[in-house]
Amino acid sequence: MKKILKTILPLLFLSAISLNACGNAPEIEPELSPTASPTTYLSSYKVGVPPYITDTLIDTLDNIQAIEISNSLDGTNIQIDVSAEDPIIEWVYVLAAPFSYIGEGVAGADLMAFWQGNADPDFPAEVLFVDGGTKAVLEKIWGSASISNVKVISSEALLSRVWESGNALAILPFEQLEPAWKVLAVDGFSPIHKDFSSSEYILNIPFSLLGSRAALEGLLFHVEEEKISGVVFPLSNRRADRLTTVVLTGVTALVRGTAYIMEDYGYTYPAIDIGDILRDADILHISNEIPFAETCPSPFYNKANDINLVFCSKPEYIQLLEAVGTDVVELTGDHFGDWGSEAMVGTLEMYEDRGWQYYGGGRDYSEGIQPATFNHNGNKIAFFGCNAKPPGYATASDSSPGAVHCDMELMAEQVKNAVGQGYQPIFTFQHLEYYTYDASPALQVDFYSAADAGAVIVSGSQAHQPHAFEFYKSSFLHYGLGNLFFDQHGEGFSQRQALIDRHIFYNGQHISTELIPIMFIDWARPRLMTEEEQINILNNVFTASGW
Repeated sequence: MKKILKTILPLLFLSAISLNACGNAPEIEPELSPTASPTTYLSSYKVGVPPYITDTLIDTLDNIQAIEISNSLDGTNIQIDVSAEDPIIEWVYVLAAPFSYIGEGVAGADLMAFWQGNADPDFPAEVLFVDGGTKAVLEKIWGSASISNVKVISSEALLSRVWESGNALAILPFEQLEPAWKVLAVDGFSPIHKDFSSSEYILNIPFSLLGSRAALEGLLFHVEEEKISGVVFPLSNRRADRLTTVVLTGVTALVRGTAYIMEDYGYTYPAIDIGDILRDADILHISNEIPFAETCPSPFYNKANDINLVFCSKPEYIQLLEAVGTDVVELTGDHFGDWGSEAMVGTLEMYEDRGWQYYGGGRDYSEGIQPATFNHNGNKIAFFGCNAKPPGYATASDSSPGAVHCDMELMAEQVKNAVGQGYQPIFTFQHLEYYTYDASPALQVDFYSAADAGAVIVSGSQAHQPHAFEFYKSSFLHYGLGNLFFDQHGEGFSQRQALIDRHIFYNGQHISTELIPIMFIDWARPRLMTEEEQINILNNVFTASGW
C-alpha cells in the first residue's frame, strides 16, 4: 500500500493543479510548508460527488473512514469527477445485448460514432439504451449523445426494454451485470474475460480527485494509516482477484470410436483444438460417465458389449482429463456402474490422487449426495447432481458405490443449506435423453425444483446434442450442452454440434455466461465452430428457447 500511495500522491497533486479549472473545483492552496506534519491533517475530508456517480462507486469511497460523502459541492475539501488525468478511480462499463443476441462485439470507433450520431450503416443496433448516470459520465468523454441513437431509461427497466426492442444494445456499469445480458467485446476486449486489459478498453472510465494539495495529501495519509481492508488503487468496480470462471461441459465417454482414435493418434488428441479453452477455466467441470478399469480391453473388443452399452475406459485415458485441467468430475452418468464396484472405487481413487473433487456419485449414497465445494477469489461455489432416469441407472446405496438417483426433496434441502452458507449452487442432471433442440417438459419439472431451491445454474449433462435455455426466476437453465468427448459424429448432424458454457462469477454472484460452440470433425475431436456454423446452432437453440 505504501508503495502505491507514494507513486500516486505526486500524480494527484499534478491532477489537482491541472484540473482545477474543470467544474467547481476548490481553489488551489499554496505549496505546503516543509515543516508540515501529519498532525496538520484533518481527521476526515468531505468529498463532493456529482449526481451521476454510481451508488457502488459512492459505497466504495464511503468505505474509507477518512471520507465523508457529500451530494453537495458546497463546503467540500475534495471533489471527484470524470477525468483522464492521473485517475485514482477506474470504473468499467460494458456494452451489452440480450443473451439471445448473435454477434460478438464492435469496434470502439464505431461505438463512439454511433453515440455521436455518425453511425455506420452496418452498426448492429438501431438504438443504444443507457440510464441517466451512464449518459452523463460518457458525455464527459465522448461529447453529447445523439438524440436519435441514444435513449435514456431507468437502470431498473434497462434489461427488459432492450430484450423487448429487438434491435437494441445497452451500456451499463460492470456491477449491474446479470446473466440475461450478453457482454459484447469492444475492440476485442471484454471485462468478463480473465485477460481483460482495462488500459486499452474505451469503456474504462477514469475519475480523478480534485482539490488542494493539502487535502489530497491528508486524505491519502489517512488511507495509508488506517490500513483499510480491500482498498486497492486505482479503485475499481472490476477487480481480477474477485472474478472466477466456471466451465461446464457435456458428455464425456472415452469408449468405442473415441477410444479407438485415442489409441491411434494419442490420448490427448481429442483436446487439440479446445484444450486451451478448457485449461483457462478457474474451475473445469467434466461429466465423465465411464469408469476406468485395469481389466478394460481395447476398443471394439466385443461388439456384443458395445451393442449392449456396457463400457469401460483404460486407466491411461485419464491423461486426456489431466491435459485439459479437470477440477471437478460429475458422476451422475448412466454407465458409471458398468464395470462393477471395484472399477468404480478405483476410479474415485484415481480422481482423489489427482486432487480432483467429484459429486453426483461416490462410494455409497451418503458420499454421492455431498456437494463438491470451491472457494476461489471469494466466490463460494457448490456443485450438486443426480441421475433422474429410472433407478436402475444409479447404483449408489447405503452399501454400494455408483451414481445417485435423484431424490429432489432431499437435494432441494441440501441446496438450500448451501445457499445459507453463502454458496452459489450449480446443479447438473443426468436426465432423459432426446434429440431435438427444445426444452422437454419432462426435464423442466426437475430443473425448476433445483432452481426454486436456490441453484443459480441448472444444467443437463445427459444431452447428445444442444438443447434450449431458459431464465427461470433468477436462475440460468440450460437443458443440455451436447457431447464433449464422445463418438456420435456419424449419428446425425445435431450430434456433431455442442456447446461449452463458460460461467462468470464476481463478488459472490453469477453475473454472466458465454457460449462456446464446438463441432466434431471425427469420432473424438471437436473444434471451434466457424462463424456460419455458430449462427446456425445459436439460431436453432435460441428459437427453441422461445427467443
